[in-house]
Amino acid sequence: MKTHPLHIFSHCPKCGSARFTDNDERSRRCEDCGFVYYLNASGSTVALIENSRGEWLVTRRAKSPAKGTLDLPGGFIDFCETAEEGVAREVREETGLEVTHVEYLWSLPNTYEYGGMTIPTIDLFFRCRVADDSVVTACDDAAECMWLRREELCPADFGLRSISEGVRRLLSMSGRQDACAGSTGRGQAAADTARSPQP
Repeated sequence: MKTHPLHIFSHCPKCGSARFTDNDERSRRCEDCGFVYYLNASGSTVALIENSRGEWLVTRRAKSPAKGTLDLPGGFIDFCETAEEGVAREVREETGLEVTHVEYLWSLPNTYEYGGMTIPTIDLFFRCRVADDSVVTACDDAAECMWLRREELCPADFGLRSISEGVRRLLSMSGRQDACAGSTGRGQAAADTARSPQP
């Protein structure tokens, strides 16, 4: 039997009743006060940044899940923040770079494991331009930052499922079919497929 995605919520978050039961595949309902809690997708951003030499900015994950694998700058959108503001903030927090322009590319659904709960997400990919790419400083969720040529990008080196697929799409836009032919081996296999949301 499939576990309900809200199984860790044993009590109603509104009235505290223990009669908080499954309502449908993505919600639970309180049998006492009638409150219904829905599990909706959380918005997340991903930045594709290319420098003047035709290299793409890649990070290495500092934290689990998929710790040590390659990643792209990005993260969860905060309250009262647009997706464009969110991706600019995440780039600044993880790399120190200031985004000057964003262009929406595509979105990919994903699920992230966090605190014993499977969180559905919608990951929004943006192509970003930055003011100055000469100095990049890895911080926050990024253990390392690096510039890789397109032929060095291999989707299998990226530990998060949506990021791997996003890199595959980026490569297909250039007509590259054998996406891993030029793999640098800088990534590592990871069973985890989720980005952990941080406060």
